[in-house]
Amino acid sequence: MFIVNNYALAVLFCFVTMFCWGSWGNTQKLASRSWRYELFYWDYVIGMVLFSLLIGFTLGSFGEQGRSFATDLAQADPKHIGSVLLGGAVFNAANILLSASVSLAGLAVAFPLGVGLALVLGVIVNYLGAPKGDPVVLFAGVALIVVAIILNGAASAGQTRGTQRSNRKGIVLAAVAGVIMAFFYRFVAAAMDLDNFANPTPGMLTPYSALFIFSIGVLLSNFVFNSWVMRHPFEGEPVTYKAYFSGSSSTHLVGMLGGSVWALGTAFSYIAAGKAGAAISYALGQGAPMIAAVWGVFIWREFRGAKRPVGVLLTLMFLFYIGGLGLIILSGAN
Repeated sequence: MFIVNNYALAVLFCFVTMFCWGSWGNTQKLASRSWRYELFYWDYVIGMVLFSLLIGFTLGSFGEQGRSFATDLAQADPKHIGSVLLGGAVFNAANILLSASVSLAGLAVAFPLGVGLALVLGVIVNYLGAPKGDPVVLFAGVALIVVAIILNGAASAGQTRGTQRSNRKGIVLAAVAGVIMAFFYRFVAAAMDLDNFANPTPGMLTPYSALFIFSIGVLLSNFVFNSWVMRHPFEGEPVTYKAYFSGSSSTHLVGMLGGSVWALGTAFSYIAAGKAGAAISYALGQGAPMIAAVWGVFIWREFRGAKRPVGVLLTLMFLFYIGGLGLIILSGAN
């Protein structure tokens, strides 16, 4: 299987993760023109599962180092499989709430608040589980991210779009999603031998098998979480499975593309974790809110009509996010 053997390449992989995790929401925005997010989300999960198989049988099966994808799945310990499945379920609960927040408050609000909060809490959880990097520099970077989240919240409060009720509900959902999302990565990291992907401990998983099992956990939990949300939506009328099967092929493909983009980013995050450490790999990937905010502000124009102070707050948010990410990178190089 393909393995990252130097820190610089691991950081590059984390930036790919950041871009993917911050960009998949565009497919939801595209689909939302004719498609409820609850229906989009089924295609998103299906795309995640299919891509995890694709990368498992390609990058996860080529080369001479480590165990191949199929071999690794066959030898996996049930305890570690259960840990990753649980991680998938925890992630799914959070991500459905994040998707609801995107539909109500937009990318530029949902991601910086929800995923930014997940970054802050998740770095602490992952660092305690697998310490790697300079803690002073790492948590200084996290502190700057916290400031960026506060600035984004202030910018959101300053919007003049006439959708205050939906926006408030979206903010609450993003915050809850962030708290839940902070814990999923630790369950996955605990099942992988992060210190030795080339010769992993028997029974533990490699990044490729972990991603596939994780996506199965998301799919299985989706029958519970998303089915409930379809019957009890946060806004609007309930939707049915009949409505899902009446969707066009192009609409379904957009959702699957979103899941594939997210899965690519996650695969690169897991692969990079062996060299960068779980806390740093997770933290850099969760820089995704900066990417999502760029899409939301400049492409989807979600802050159109906002007053000048809102623009200043958004600019400061970007600067603090960039500064925080820079310190996180430096923490792993020490």
